[in-house]
Amino acid sequence: MRESGRLLATVLQAVKAKVEPGVSTKDLARLAATELAKLGGRPAFLGYQGFPDVICISINDEVVHGIPRADKIIHTGDLVSLDFGVIYEDMITDAAITLIAGKPKQKRHVNLVSHTETALQVGIDAVHAGVRTGDIGASIERYLKKYGYGIVRDLVGHGVGHELHEDPNIPNYGRPDSGPWLNAGLTIAIEPMVTLGTDRIYIADDDWTVLTADGSWSAHFEHTVLITDTGAEILTCL
Repeated sequence: MRESGRLLATVLQAVKAKVEPGVSTKDLARLAATELAKLGGRPAFLGYQGFPDVICISINDEVVHGIPRADKIIHTGDLVSLDFGVIYEDMITDAAITLIAGKPKQKRHVNLVSHTETALQVGIDAVHAGVRTGDIGASIERYLKKYGYGIVRDLVGHGVGHELHEDPNIPNYGRPDSGPWLNAGLTIAIEPMVTLGTDRIYIADDDWTVLTADGSWSAHFEHTVLITDTGAEILTCL
């Protein structure tokens, strides 16, 4: 899983470098596929429950699961979320980042991205052997609520490793001292999905893309982490 995570982080950095106004989301997906093949990994998302591409690319009010398209062109100031999964020697990792294409349109978009990334780290900092899922979620929720953001409740983090989605669920909200206990050796994906408005979502007609119910923009960050006796080891970073 460490090698799977290294490959994932390498590809995400390559795709991130090409996110700019005028590029299509399909262009980015082709790059992800090419770079991963060079490294010897396989895409975890392609064909998963019928998903048609190697990477999810979601823009602005699209929260997650955006399908890359040749006619989906990135514009200046767009919030672009890249969600990617990798299989290496049958072990799976999952990670996501959000960035702004070109010059930001509003300061609140910059803050949303920054605060969502920090919320992910807050959740990771709460992890240790014997932590409960509610402790992780409560830490994330407590941080984000200071800024009045919407925290998507219908989509959550999850176990990951042999399968893309495994038990337990890792919500981005919760009560301390509640939920399943997590032991050292478990690998989980923590992934706050945060909006400038409502926490309510709906699924587009393509049966995949998840959007905010009020059209507010969103950000998404995710890491796969290994729970250790004293904390967490982030597997999806360089």
